[in-house]
Amino acid sequence: MTGTAADLLKPAELLKQWLKTRLTAEQATWFETQLQKIHQSNSDRELHITLGMIPRKLGRADLSPTDTERAEANRLQPGWDPQNWSIDIAARVAVTCQLAELRPERFTTTITDLCRNADLAESIALYSGVSVYPQSAELDQLIGEGLRTNIRSVFEAIAHHNPYPAKYFDENRWNHMVLKALFIDSTLAPIVGLDKRANADLARILCDYAKERRAAGRPVSHELWRCVGPFASGDMINDLERATHSESRTEKLAALLALSTSTDERAKAILAAHSAIQQQIANGSLTVGSIEQQQNSSNVS
Repeated sequence: MTGTAADLLKPAELLKQWLKTRLTAEQATWFETQLQKIHQSNSDRELHITLGMIPRKLGRADLSPTDTERAEANRLQPGWDPQNWSIDIAARVAVTCQLAELRPERFTTTITDLCRNADLAESIALYSGVSVYPQSAELDQLIGEGLRTNIRSVFEAIAHHNPYPAKYFDENRWNHMVLKALFIDSTLAPIVGLDKRANADLARILCDYAKERRAAGRPVSHELWRCVGPFASGDMINDLERATHSESRTEKLAALLALSTSTDERAKAILAAHSAIQQQIANGSLTVGSIEQQQNSSNVS
């Protein structure tokens, strides 16, 4: 790893560096004092006090990392992107990372206790940082508990802009996470590694899910077709063709884009019947990103 000195920083130091540019002198002094107290304490009392007081002392304003800071995060841990973090999340993760560095022998016990006794905001913060904590079977179990929740913000702290699932989940666990995202009306686009981890079993699961939604008269998320296209054949082609007639323009476009990634001859024939859109796909003007922009625009309007 080469580049600036920031490349060599550990997660806690990198986060503290970002916070220093955003906190007032008084806030920075309080935070540094609390970190020292945690370091010097033989119990977790100061840890719990600090984590609990961070929002009140430091605020909940958006972290709004710069492009440079996001690049620093990605160099430290590929796929880590704190673009949606707030000041309090960054501070809480910094505390937790420092704890892992100073007390590695106690970290597993401490993080387990913290996660299982956290309020909603603390849970979001703790789970947001899992990709930069020391990995262990116990941490993985905690992540599983977090993903089982129906609280979308907690689920998304793990599933969105977080490289942990793509790096550590087996195929079955990955597929269940993607399906769970759809069940709780979360989005798929922010999932790190969504295209790379797509697989034939997931494509079949998502097609079955889409059929169940249609049978119940409920809308189908346009995003799921992205994971189907590369593996589409047989009845899955029929599912995609049906989606090209959707009343939702974004679903129609997403289905046609998905068909363009299939090697099945029927997929090519269906796409050829939509020559204008086929040309947009060919020249790069119709992409996953452009479809998301259209969807976001329609949501705003």
